[in-house]
Amino acid sequence: MKESVEYFSFRLLQRTARHLSYATASRLGSALGAAAFSPFGVRKTITLDNLTKAFPDQERDGLRRIAAGAYRNYGTALMQMLWSMNATAEELVAIVHLRDEWIFRQALARGKGVILLSGHFGSWELIASSVSLALQMPFVIIAQTQRNRKINAFVNSVRSRFGSTMVPMGPSVRQVMSTLKEGKAVAMLGDQSGPKESVFVEFFGRPSATHRGAAAFSLKNDTPIVMFMLVRREDGSYDVFFEEVDRTGLDGYSEENVLELTRRHTAVLEKYIRRYPDHWLWMHKRWKHTPYFESHREALSTTGRLEDGNS
Repeated sequence: MKESVEYFSFRLLQRTARHLSYATASRLGSALGAAAFSPFGVRKTITLDNLTKAFPDQERDGLRRIAAGAYRNYGTALMQMLWSMNATAEELVAIVHLRDEWIFRQALARGKGVILLSGHFGSWELIASSVSLALQMPFVIIAQTQRNRKINAFVNSVRSRFGSTMVPMGPSVRQVMSTLKEGKAVAMLGDQSGPKESVFVEFFGRPSATHRGAAAFSLKNDTPIVMFMLVRREDGSYDVFFEEVDRTGLDGYSEENVLELTRRHTAVLEKYIRRYPDHWLWMHKRWKHTPYFESHREALSTTGRLEDGNS
């Protein structure tokens, strides 16, 4: 029953968004996000705690401004996602502007495929539609499965309507490797907390459990990782910045190389978040496993993971 109510509410909001212009949907989303940042806002305490630890020298008022901006960004991204579900290809391409596209093309030309890595930054749901269409290349997209099965099925059907393929996080290794060997692009978000068994790398000065998949795929197949970040313009459209992650000195797959490459792509993500802090999803529990790391620090190997038998 709960699943059906959630799905009905989601579709009602989606049907509302499709009758709005892109600009109106964006403004509505920003207003909804601002309203959510109320004295009793959901995850507001988590958001401000994350920001306080990430920017220890920032004054409280400045942190609150970033937090409020992050809530507005989340509302904007949500409404833009709902609007995009019925948008034409021409409308979707018009709202992104590719910057340094040659970085992606150059990496793709090596014939090893490309891992396109981003985060919950800007309007990340436009990756499957606007960015893919602008590059004229469908992606294989690794995504977490939504708790609500009906919403998950509907969202994935929309994400794939222009040729991209959705693959659930977890049982995706074989399909990802075959896609890369075909010289194609695999897109994923790499900023959510991994499980305790992930590698721990520094993120805003704190050890953070981080998914190792992007680095592992890259090293096993000699595939370049290209970060792509969506930065909002004043008119509501987005600049898409590409930046290849440096793999110098990381020859071949090893657990130590996985750790180092994960450090490097996480550092690129952090650089963009520091430049545009209101673009990121600060309400996520990104450091939830940090206490676990601290209590097991001596048991960690040079790979950033617990040795077998330690838990």
